[in-house]
Amino acid sequence: MARSILITGAASGIGAATARALASADAQILLHTKSNRTGLEKVAAELEAKGTRTILALGDLAERHTGARLVENVVEAFGGLDIVVSNAGFPLRPLIGGLTRDEFDHAHAVIAGGLFALATAALPHLKSAGPQGRIVAISTHNAHLFLPGYLNFPASAAAKAALETLVKSLALQLAPDGVTVNAIAPGLIAKDKSSGEQTLSPEEWQKLKARIPMGDLGSPADIAATVAFLCSPAARYVTGQVIHVDGGLVIR
Repeated sequence: MARSILITGAASGIGAATARALASADAQILLHTKSNRTGLEKVAAELEAKGTRTILALGDLAERHTGARLVENVVEAFGGLDIVVSNAGFPLRPLIGGLTRDEFDHAHAVIAGGLFALATAALPHLKSAGPQGRIVAISTHNAHLFLPGYLNFPASAAAKAALETLVKSLALQLAPDGVTVNAIAPGLIAKDKSSGEQTLSPEEWQKLKARIPMGDLGSPADIAATVAFLCSPAARYVTGQVIHVDGGLVIR
């Protein structure tokens, strides 16, 4: 039976890797990006070569109507919605004092507000999907690791922490319907060079690698593999969890 899937932030990085991991002849996927249509079209071409039906959608998740519109697009095109992967987000480096209220609010609007809008619109469709229904939200280790001299992203980390709270609330709400809701907190993940989004310099990446117990950066495919597991029948009894995929960076 075909699964209908919605993935935000799918033009590069973790979102694109997730789309590849979930692609099959039995999948139909809406790929979303804010503005990177070229990247999205490249990912769609890869998926369609595997027999996956795809549709593309652009939109700013900070705008309140965008999440509902994406859900509507999936349901209209595919007849239902089984899986939501809420991946859109961004690191925001300014510290408090240099961080503006508009920047802080924008991070929350995209990250936590985006998940809220998607989940609100998707609820009836996910309930209809029953045990096949899934929500997977991508968080960050920066919402859990606070050390002197380490990366500090107060706005986006706080928004991701809010996202994790929504995940736990949704998991409790949807558990009676057999729908699972989980988050993944990636560690230090190598960026797609093609994305043009290099938050850190090569020297900064090298210093950070030394902090990772496994001694290397993760890849988008590492996160995508965990998303694929959480969306599989094997994970039917896993819900309300924040799973750290970080080479041992955060051990709790």
